[in-house]
Amino acid sequence: MRASLLQIAVNPDESVAARRGRAADLVREQRGSDLVVLPELWPVGAFAYESFAAESEPLEGPTYAVMAEAAREARVWLHAGSIVERAPSGALYNTSLVFSPSGELVRSYRKIHRFGFDQGEAVLMAAGDDLVTVPHPQLPFGVATCYDLRFPELFRGLVDAGARAFVVPAGWPARRRAHWTLLAQARAVENQAYMLACGTAGSHAGVEQAGHSIVVDPWGEVLAEAGAGEEVLTVDLDPAKVELTRDQFPALKDRVLGTPPPTRA
Repeated sequence: MRASLLQIAVNPDESVAARRGRAADLVREQRGSDLVVLPELWPVGAFAYESFAAESEPLEGPTYAVMAEAAREARVWLHAGSIVERAPSGALYNTSLVFSPSGELVRSYRKIHRFGFDQGEAVLMAAGDDLVTVPHPQLPFGVATCYDLRFPELFRGLVDAGARAFVVPAGWPARRRAHWTLLAQARAVENQAYMLACGTAGSHAGVEQAGHSIVVDPWGEVLAEAGAGEEVLTVDLDPAKVELTRDQFPALKDRVLGTPPPTRA
């Protein structure tokens, strides 16, 4: 199984429409991949708080339309990163979109843990409350977004729901890059699942981004890691390695606290 993470930059001199077109072209170039991933809030920038309301869009808005077409033309499963969704109620959400190779919106996920400590995203956006897994035919995966990475109980819930991998788009600051790498590996190791974490390059509203998108296997080994700039990170995965790891080192079955061990699919 081949996965491609598109670590793009959010340039303030580039219009949102132009960036949508550029991202769609990059998706089309990944024809032959089995999964393509974009970062968090790439249309506007994860720290561009003052632009959230103006650049918000309905779930099936401009980004949805462009990404659905790109997924269909490339014939890829596409995690299209996240958008600022304006719900019918008027509330804003940090919402991820996942498309099938036919261009169908298979799942959407509203970010549960909002970053900001009573500022920024934490006050401007509402919180989601549903765990989301995607029935990818080769590697069913759970969806989380950026700050969610710091909350291991979310990932346990995704494992219980059948996830064999996690896909985490992010707009992670460079000053906390060490946490990004550490947490990505920790979530993979403790859940014996692949981790595909896709960040952004450049800066968001003056906040330097970490980049360093990373793919970790179920044993915690880093299979591929990007640099700080714009980059397409492509890696081949072996879906069978998840069950192999869980069979050879069956730590999940020894869980005592919290929810019961996951049922083998």
